[in-house]
Amino acid sequence: MADYTIEHKKSFTLTAYGFSIHSNFQDMQALQKEKAEFWGGLKADGRFDKLKDAAKDDREWSVNEVYQGKPWNYFAVEASKSVSDATRIIEFPDSEYIVVAGNGDKETLFDQLTYRAFGEVLATITDYAYIGGPNATYRKDNGDGTFYGEFWVPVVKK
Repeated sequence: MADYTIEHKKSFTLTAYGFSIHSNFQDMQALQKEKAEFWGGLKADGRFDKLKDAAKDDREWSVNEVYQGKPWNYFAVEASKSVSDATRIIEFPDSEYIVVAGNGDKETLFDQLTYRAFGEVLATITDYAYIGGPNATYRKDNGDGTFYGEFWVPVVKK
């Protein structure tokens, strides 16, 4: 099983651009392709840089949530200023969170941590339950070509 910690996180807010996911969650390749196309579009049209310019730190977030009955994925930051055309402002609760940390390649780290958390940790723990709502992964550059990241999923003690 993947290593994880249970940590209390204060509520926080992320500003994001996002899209409604159409791929089956069991089809990792299709899901990764869909996300890569969306994120590539953000870089091509300048929205990626606009969001990064509004960020209060260098963390880049990938957020997953069900919104209006559909699964969504977002590129997000903790913003220090308003981004007028952002898709969503996403509120995360003051809660206990399962945190799965790791290092890896920039382009695959988000998915690696997400799949470790849902496929390994949440599938086997018995004393905590996912409360639903958004979950998020951040990454930041280690300065050596690799990235450090953490996946945060809000949970409650059973």
